Amino acid sequence: MNIDFPFHFDLHGRTAVTTDDDHVRDMIELYLFTNPGERVNRPDFGSGLLHMVFASNSPEVAAALQFTVQGGLQRWLGDVLEIRDLTVDSRDASLFVTVVYRVLPAGQVQTQTFERSPAP
Repeated sequence: MNIDFPFHFDLHGRTAVTTDDDHVRDMIELYLFTNPGERVNRPDFGSGLLHMVFASNSPEVAAALQFTVQGGLQRWLGDVLEIRDLTVDSRDASLFVTVVYRVLPAGQVQTQTFERSPAP
């Protein structure tokens, strides 16, 4: 059993739980949208993607960002999943990250898109 993210209670007033596949998706989302320094005991955890929403957009920056995010996912979640492909796209003020991965040891290949926009 895995605790669902974001933390909430189910209809019975208990801590909500989720499936293994959804838990892996939640872990990817946590890494992607956590800024380095936010975690007290893990100051190097996080991708820093949220800083890039308003940064200049070029193919070179996108390639560097994809490389560092993929490396971070492999570092922090490499024992749980294998990254097959990762794309980062910034459109207007929204950031879209598409991750193609396989849950280890023998899971199916999954594709998930994560999106963040500035708060209204």
